[in-house]
Amino acid sequence: MNHAERFQRLTKVLAAWQPLWGPLPFAHRRLPWAASYPALHRTLLALDADAAERVEDDPLAAGELDPWLPVAELRALSRLPAHRAGQAEDAALPNVWSDHIGGRKWRQLQAFVRCVPDASGPLVEWCAGKGHLARTLSRLYGRAVTGLEWQPALCEQGQRLAQKQGAAVTLAEQDVLARDAGRWLEPGAHAVALHACGDLHAALLRQAAQKGVALTLAPCCYQRTAAERYRPLSTLGQRLAAASGLALARDDLALAVRETVTAPSSVSRQRERASAWRLGFDLLQREVRGVDEYLPVPSLAYGRMPADFVGFCRWAAAQKGLTLPPATLSRRDWEAAGRERLGQVERLELVRHAFRRPLEVWLLLDRLIFMQEAGFDATLATFCSRALTPRNVVLQARPAKLA
Repeated sequence: MNHAERFQRLTKVLAAWQPLWGPLPFAHRRLPWAASYPALHRTLLALDADAAERVEDDPLAAGELDPWLPVAELRALSRLPAHRAGQAEDAALPNVWSDHIGGRKWRQLQAFVRCVPDASGPLVEWCAGKGHLARTLSRLYGRAVTGLEWQPALCEQGQRLAQKQGAAVTLAEQDVLARDAGRWLEPGAHAVALHACGDLHAALLRQAAQKGVALTLAPCCYQRTAAERYRPLSTLGQRLAAASGLALARDDLALAVRETVTAPSSVSRQRERASAWRLGFDLLQREVRGVDEYLPVPSLAYGRMPADFVGFCRWAAAQKGLTLPPATLSRRDWEAAGRERLGQVERLELVRHAFRRPLEVWLLLDRLIFMQEAGFDATLATFCSRALTPRNVVLQARPAKLA
């Protein structure tokens, strides 16, 4: 099955099953599909902690979801080859190069740079931050690298690191979403980006296609986009989505990157507490308002969370202009109700998670085919294990005339 055929089949499967993977369990007291799939609904809610964790760890493994979902087909359509590095590329990089880079990030960088060819043209890092990738590539290949970053403070910090380490890196202040960003992509250049988000990596794809330059890209955070509705980048994607009725909003795009395997246990506990509090408040606000519908509450950094659940409810109510009657707030243990509902939501989310990687692969194929339509040879491959980062897919594209 070639890329276009896989893309077409994934479009049909995602569109056909969107009524199950589209609804957000935390937003519904009872999911819209529960009446149509009562056995699936009961099975998920009855999963014990070990079984739920097993399905969450690999929802496309044969198991609890098989009787109801096309798990085998989803698994086959999501499978990608591993990037094959040459023997010289397999050598470990010096640990001293990892100074000022977090351990996990350094391991990701080591894996990713093996995908970047040692070409003769200019190397340009898109969305460079402090230039960790640029410095690594410069030292690996003994070449000058330009990094584009819009925040002056990061450019200054990264430039100091490059000078201290003797890396031939120039960090330039550049908004990559600006029209003039393409001026850095001169003929023969190779653009690289590790975990560039949404509109940022889409801008790189469009600039690379227009300028005819090769790229090595690991996309991330597809939902970080100005558009409320997703418009496929490729002409084929636009046609297939329209024909199948597949329509994606930001919440749908977020599903593709919902998986996390890198959070410390303390962060996981904070996330769990915050989720339970939000669900407890949701139950409370439905009763206070007399309206049985979800009410979005702004995000709040874990470090800024109120000290207790009641404080959180008062903060959340203030954000939405609600008054919480003391009698209602104390009439029920809403925090315990939120924790109970969190367990239910996590189990019902498993249906959505079975479509998480297929959706990500669909988005990646849309980007690959966009580059093919622009006259590029393009490939997708995994560059590291999922345990190191779930965003472990690299898109490589090169003008066909240069391949």
